[in-house]
Amino acid sequence: MDNSQAPTLSIELFPPKDEAGEEKLWAAIERLREIHPDFVSVTYGAGGSTRDRTIRIAEEFTSRTGISTVAHLTCVGSTEAELSSILDHYQSAGITSILALRGDPVGGPRAPWTSHAGGFDHADQLVELAAKRGGFTIGVAAFPNGHPASKGNLAQDIDVLIRKEELGATFATTQFFFEIDKYISLVEGLRSKGSKLPVIAGILPITNLKQLSRMAELDGTPVPESLTSQFAGHEENPEAVREIGIEIATQLCRDLIEANVPGLHFYTMNTSTATLQIVKNLGIIRGA
Repeated sequence: MDNSQAPTLSIELFPPKDEAGEEKLWAAIERLREIHPDFVSVTYGAGGSTRDRTIRIAEEFTSRTGISTVAHLTCVGSTEAELSSILDHYQSAGITSILALRGDPVGGPRAPWTSHAGGFDHADQLVELAAKRGGFTIGVAAFPNGHPASKGNLAQDIDVLIRKEELGATFATTQFFFEIDKYISLVEGLRSKGSKLPVIAGILPITNLKQLSRMAELDGTPVPESLTSQFAGHEENPEAVREIGIEIATQLCRDLIEANVPGLHFYTMNTSTATLQIVKNLGIIRGA
């Protein structure tokens, strides 16, 4: 593939819960450096449960690797003053990009939202806060299968994204999805209303069927029968599941590249093998 036509590559990591997990994370990061990602994003856990570890990992990642870090920032469990303090931490660590999210409640994506005294209830408030401070590139989330709160109302989702763009967001990264027409409909809907927001596609390599089922249920992402049928007869064969998952993700990425996707963002689950193989399959060879 001609590198001038290649999309950006990025990976998502989550803060581990213990030292063993952290060792595994750094080992995966070293291997993932082979693809020379344009940036890495570091998530929060549900309910903001790993906020402090997120801040530390993001800061350490930037100092260790020199690769751009997009640090997550959520409304969950924080006052406006605390959110401003987190932005101070990020700036002092050389982190100049954030992903502004409402975030998941303590009980997970489907749990009722609980307001925090002195805090925010919507991601557009975070976008506005960061934009007024200045010095940040601000990303937001997009949902090809519809935001859970909009109950499938794509027009409403598009209006929300445009509102965030007006407030200062400069890119969006999607939740993982498996049907390219959902992505195209979202992008075309934005463009029809004059939006120039680049929409980076979120890719989840399927390596574990139980994990896929759990994540799809939590996030409300439908898994089409045309996809699940490909695993029939291989449910008890982890290697076969992994190989099929890699091929499915590779084909989705090829289709997205054909549709001129600006970037591919891999939800790595803190492992490296599947993402490395997908990028190899795509023939995206990049220098440091």
